[in-house]
Amino acid sequence: MPFDLVRVENDPVLPAQADVVIIGGGIVGIAAAYYLSVKGHSVAVIEKGAVAAEQSSRNWGWVRQQNRDERELPLAKWSLAEWEVLAREIGPDLSFVRKGLMYVTDSQKELAGWEKWVTMASGYDVHSRMMTASEVNSMVPGSGSRWVGGVHSPSDGYAEPTMACSAIAKAARRLGTTVHQNCAARGIETQGGEIYAVVTEKGKIRTSRVLCAAGAWTSMFCRWHGVRFPQVGVRSTAFATKPGPKVVEAGFSTPSFTFRPRADGGYTVSIRGRARVELTPQAFMYAQEFMPMFRARWSTSLSVGISRFAFTGPEALSRWSLDSISPFERIRVLNPAVDQKTIRLAMKSLTESFPALAGVGLAHQWGSWIDSTPDAVAAIGAVPEIPGFFIASGFSGHGFGVGPAAGRLAADLIANDDPIVDPSPLRFTRFSEKDLGAPAAM
Repeated sequence: MPFDLVRVENDPVLPAQADVVIIGGGIVGIAAAYYLSVKGHSVAVIEKGAVAAEQSSRNWGWVRQQNRDERELPLAKWSLAEWEVLAREIGPDLSFVRKGLMYVTDSQKELAGWEKWVTMASGYDVHSRMMTASEVNSMVPGSGSRWVGGVHSPSDGYAEPTMACSAIAKAARRLGTTVHQNCAARGIETQGGEIYAVVTEKGKIRTSRVLCAAGAWTSMFCRWHGVRFPQVGVRSTAFATKPGPKVVEAGFSTPSFTFRPRADGGYTVSIRGRARVELTPQAFMYAQEFMPMFRARWSTSLSVGISRFAFTGPEALSRWSLDSISPFERIRVLNPAVDQKTIRLAMKSLTESFPALAGVGLAHQWGSWIDSTPDAVAAIGAVPEIPGFFIASGFSGHGFGVGPAAGRLAADLIANDDPIVDPSPLRFTRFSEKDLGAPAAM
């Protein structure tokens, strides 16, 4: 797991009963627990490994409205404001700062696409603006590259993924949520067609409502219960540099590298959109639904390979019983291999564009497994096949920034309260209804 992940105290004893059981200790599940606790519900979070040990601590840390798909934009806007609220309530451990985000490009075609996005987003009162080449170059005077233009969102920001989710989890525990780590949920028991209990490796919890926010493992968990959720993982790589000169304040993305300042004085670096589709049994199962996305991105950013987790990980066609060891116990923390080529390319482009960073050392590197849907938009909502069962998954690399809002929306739906945004574009049933739009950017 990430080297500097802030640990959360474990609750070793399972409660006999909880109003809501949440499966998955990533930022969405933890945020849902926090807001349900605020609403007065008893909540137990079941996490097979450690809080935030998978994708919630392995992302870039961006908290953005900029370049969001229109279906996500209301969620992103609410979330950005809520990060500020949480920062006041939780304190500096959340690590959120508003320093802005900037995308730049050497492609007129990409620039034209961003211009259309800015026009669309203005209808949601999102204040991003297009930048000319001279404006970009004046804002990043230390750069040795020249771009044709860009888009800047000064109100966006970022946080440290290894800190933020843990900070929210600690706040949820102070409100009464119990967090059970190294405790896998094996399945749901029903009686009379309704949820009766969640069965874990350490015992049962009586409940009538369950949220599955298990990231890459959600589709497998759903499939065991006869629920079809099309989800495929793509493997991505990022790294942290050692502390170096401060060349930008904002998060900064180019076609050949993306980076942002870290709280420790280094930078988190990756390449926008670069990922590998893993050939797994689950990927073949849902290949037809994912084909439009694969066709659109195959030549530019996606590659293909066979994962070492293909037959043991989250996309294997595993079978188990409630009284036997499940796949969730066999892999406590999914730790994908790092793509060294991505690191070499990103570091080369970074130091060529910002000569002041030449010689900055590599501190840490990590792989991540991004849970994606056919339209690259998350599913948040009720699962009709099992009354009382909800999912929040498939965030397609966009989940960290909207984590608070996604958790709050899930909490609203579970509690049958008025939702913070219209949930219909994110509804789970859109997959069976074949109501999918064009794939969002990843």
